[in-house]
Amino acid sequence: MRIRRQTLALCAGLSAEDLQVQSMPDASPGKWHLAHTTWFFEQFVLGYDAAYQPPDPAWHYLFNSYYESVGPVHARPQRGLLSRPTLDAVRDYRARVDEAVGELLVRGVNAELAARIELGLHHEQQHQELLLTDIKHMLSCNPLLPVYHKAPALGPSRTAPLRFLPGRQGRADIGHEGDSFAYDNETPRHTTWLSEHALANRLVTNGEYLAFVRDGGYQEAGLWLSDGWAQVQREGWQRPLYWQEDLASEFTLAGVCALDPHAPVCHISYFEADAFARWAGARLPTEAEWEDAAASLPIHGNFQDDLRFHPRAASAGDGFLQMYGDVWEWTASPYVSYPGFKPLPGALGEYNGKFMNGQWVLRGGSCATPRDHIRASYRNFFPPHARWQFAGIRLGQDR
Repeated sequence: MRIRRQTLALCAGLSAEDLQVQSMPDASPGKWHLAHTTWFFEQFVLGYDAAYQPPDPAWHYLFNSYYESVGPVHARPQRGLLSRPTLDAVRDYRARVDEAVGELLVRGVNAELAARIELGLHHEQQHQELLLTDIKHMLSCNPLLPVYHKAPALGPSRTAPLRFLPGRQGRADIGHEGDSFAYDNETPRHTTWLSEHALANRLVTNGEYLAFVRDGGYQEAGLWLSDGWAQVQREGWQRPLYWQEDLASEFTLAGVCALDPHAPVCHISYFEADAFARWAGARLPTEAEWEDAAASLPIHGNFQDDLRFHPRAASAGDGFLQMYGDVWEWTASPYVSYPGFKPLPGALGEYNGKFMNGQWVLRGGSCATPRDHIRASYRNFFPPHARWQFAGIRLGQDR
């Protein structure tokens, strides 16, 4: 119930009109997020009982995302056209399903049903992050550039000096181990081999990325992958997604703010991250290098729980900084299965495995990620052109 209430809390300051808008095909309306996360519990938890009868079977079509093995799916780009059911009806739907799941838990559940409930809660936390990123994109399309959340002011920031720290060379075991929750794409744990390498101690800053912009990085074809250069030309990219034309301010969930040169750059695509790394004489880390470096570190950082919803500058310190929180970190690794991967049985097998094509892995979580949702083995993934997520850069080097 804590997790379910948090989703509602993220919507508390928004109007029904705010929660109706779909600003682009890759984003979803807030109302749809509220309904879909509820549909997940109705479909996979309450529906576990063959005798369960949904109050409105038509909603199974409206709020199914991509689980085609359980039924047809409403077209994703048209979610913003769902003016009915109303927001009040969706909130009532949530309350009724929550009550039914609560009663089920009181009666007692078997191991399989308990696992489905746990998956549903982590699924809900994923959608909390998507809700924030989709709200930000939606508000950025409004000429008024409205404020979603007024974050507390921070004092003057400073940047920890950039250093490259040597990574471990040789055999490394990566992937989830133990009995705690993990998605199927984090398994099985397996052995890989790391070449001699180093990783940056912190994330790339706005100031460092601004130097790339001013040096003509978006005009130099030789820095870009072929598809990335085509994307730059087609979309007219000249700077990160929410930077303003003056290159001195950016749109945030707190409205338009001065660009902090010491804070991590974010809302950039894989193409932009890769081009910057080339310009900087470096490369992006592999996901195995990242996980091996992060595995022994505590889960500490700037997360959704801190209610800032924006990355902040690295504090001084030894060792790796900002490995968790602030921004998701693009890696040089394509999103493919681990050796011996087996998706979940049945319809839940559609959760991750079928997207292992044409996407790239990101690691570490962001300022929109719930703190108790992240772990070293967590594999996020997006297509290389995606920019609306809180994604940034940590550099790597060969040695």
